[in-house]
Amino acid sequence: MTGALRRTLLAQAEACAELGSPMYAELLTRAADDPGTAVADVLGDRTGPGFVLGMLGTVHRLVLEGRAPDLAAHYPTAGGTKDPLAAWPAFRDALAEHAPEVRAGLADPPQTNEVGRAAPLVGGLLTVAAATGLPVRLLELGASAGLNLRADHFRITYEGGAYGPVSGAERRRSGGNRPPVVPPEDAAPETGVVLADAWRGLPRVDARLVIVERRGCDLNPLDPASPEARRRLLSYVWPDQAARVARLRAAFAVAERVPATVVRAGAAEFLDGVAPREGVATVVWHSTMQAYLSPDESARVHARLEQAGAAATADAPFAHLSFEGPDASRLDAAHVLTLRLWPDGGPVILAEGPSHGLPTTWR
Repeated sequence: MTGALRRTLLAQAEACAELGSPMYAELLTRAADDPGTAVADVLGDRTGPGFVLGMLGTVHRLVLEGRAPDLAAHYPTAGGTKDPLAAWPAFRDALAEHAPEVRAGLADPPQTNEVGRAAPLVGGLLTVAAATGLPVRLLELGASAGLNLRADHFRITYEGGAYGPVSGAERRRSGGNRPPVVPPEDAAPETGVVLADAWRGLPRVDARLVIVERRGCDLNPLDPASPEARRRLLSYVWPDQAARVARLRAAFAVAERVPATVVRAGAAEFLDGVAPREGVATVVWHSTMQAYLSPDESARVHARLEQAGAAATADAPFAHLSFEGPDASRLDAAHVLTLRLWPDGGPVILAEGPSHGLPTTWR
């Protein structure tokens, strides 16, 4: 194993520990110190953090498909009851047995479609709604399966209150009576997605948020109704993080009843011709995807955003909302929620939080 690969594995192990996955922290630490060749045979000279996540995700997918039963016994997502921290020998064996398939899986960028990032998204949309008084036309870059295009249908709790539709658990605790909800009763049906303790401080919860259009793009869009796509999305969630798994599975149910469109396109292609629209606030949103853009693609995206912003008016505002981190190699690096609202608005930092979005701390 090269020194570069070992350093990447240890850095990712540290990030997993920081973000609450002792299972993956242990697996990657053991991988970095393995005297054998199973990990090196799969990763080779591909030492970027995305490839490490791709390795973990592809192996997790084998587990979910029932093709690595010894390893599945350690994975809570597959019903395993053995100690997740003792999974290394079975993980190493699965890597060796399925090495060609795992290597092939590295060619596909990870798709987390992290539901927790709805916490900064909803707060940013509330800020836009408060500033404009208009319904929102939401466009997402790198949308994967489009789960966060339905973010207003998730329940967000914080100290002293909650925002969004009532959850089934809340209804049961209240004996069938509907608990208080912000916004009021007409906001949305009951939801199964709960982002608990998601906000430190508050965005503009007094604003009325109405989303009238939900569209996104992705180089490989996934259908949230497809069992295969669901397994793929679940495979990139860390298997010992039960709350993240539950949120993702609940978001699939929301997607079944809330329509959204995700087209196969790159970010710049998707934004080609995008312009403000009278009577709505057009919001382009993305999270933890900027690092995957080439310099040329990034420049083209920036140019299209500037062009659309220059055409904005008070009756047809345009916004760019992003939740991005400074360093793609560090999963545990703080991400910043930035809003630019045209006409006339410069970039404003609204909040910050970990890469998975929870908790989001508002400025």
